[in-house]
Amino acid sequence: MQLKLSDRMQTLSPSLTIAISTLARELKAEGKDILSFSAGEPDFGTPKRIKDEAIKAINEGFTQYTAVPGIPELLEAVATKLKRDNNLEYAPSDIIVSNGAKHSLFNLFQAVINPGDEVIIPAPYWVTYPELVKYASGKPVIIETNDISKFKITPEQLKAAITPKTKMLVLTSPSNPTGSVYTKEELEGLAEVLKGTDIIVASDEMYEKLVYDVDFVATASISDDMFERTVTINGLSKSVAMTGWRFGYLASPNKALIAAMNKLQSQSTSNINSITQKAAIPALLGEVDEEIEQMRQAFEKRAEEAVKLFNEIDGLSVIQPEGAFYLFVNIKDVADKSIAFCEELLKETGVAVVPGIGFGSEGYFRFSFATDITTIREGIRRIEKFVKNKRA
Repeated sequence: MQLKLSDRMQTLSPSLTIAISTLARELKAEGKDILSFSAGEPDFGTPKRIKDEAIKAINEGFTQYTAVPGIPELLEAVATKLKRDNNLEYAPSDIIVSNGAKHSLFNLFQAVINPGDEVIIPAPYWVTYPELVKYASGKPVIIETNDISKFKITPEQLKAAITPKTKMLVLTSPSNPTGSVYTKEELEGLAEVLKGTDIIVASDEMYEKLVYDVDFVATASISDDMFERTVTINGLSKSVAMTGWRFGYLASPNKALIAAMNKLQSQSTSNINSITQKAAIPALLGEVDEEIEQMRQAFEKRAEEAVKLFNEIDGLSVIQPEGAFYLFVNIKDVADKSIAFCEELLKETGVAVVPGIGFGSEGYFRFSFATDITTIREGIRRIEKFVKNKRA
């Protein structure tokens, strides 16, 4: 029997982050000393309060199906969080809880994108955005950015990218992979361009709690117009160290859109894990804010030292991240191809970082500082030695 895969599967590209991680695992299995900075998850454990709530749910037998978008008390907790933290007024019926923010994005793209619809995505971008757009038969329209603009798009760039086929703009703040955060004024500039259009804004705010010396501003809070067009996407994976729990959510005041995504989720995954739903409530209600702040402070200290060390290496440069736990390191004075650079670096020094081309921007690599400071120092020391040898 010869199996022919669906045409839509041909649109998907393999993830470079997974490719590097796979190579790192193979080398480690061979006995090599590997230091990985490719991880997209905190190196902290889930707070005890959350784990205790999960254990309680198990012991009380809360293990049956639930309503597709989430249990009522959970949706209330999400609405409370959005009001408390972001001054956004959503009803519980405006919210759907999914298996991580990636699932929320998948539901959104599948619900609104038709063949040929264009989706504007600033680069560098999270690797999944263009793949999900293509899977939905849409066309990613990439806006290039660089270090000078702190990897943020301008209103002029947005205006130039809009065509009659534009269906959506994807915004990520704080950004994976750059750590950039849009200011209120910058968001207001983009909002002005969108006025009078039917363009949806998908605002990925997953790293909201992890910001450094800046204020986080929710995209939907900018104006009534932005509130109506914005789909707010968030979760607990990064800020509360719950990556494996698979908890994401989206919120929109558009009843037809919510109904469509609810219908789609009902026919795909149905509700998310019932235990996770119970466990997420204390996190959303602020009961682990102290642990979140401790984690944020640790990331901030690591970022400061890592930036200093990288900027002392001839041929490399990096801007100070304003959020998340990544550095997007400029290697343009050292290498033309980030994939070749990262593969050589891994094979020769045992240091795993992710090529910038995987995020749509050649000439960079992503370095995750979601690991202890001793490992960070040793990793950067090896990178410095590698770069010196390349430039010799």
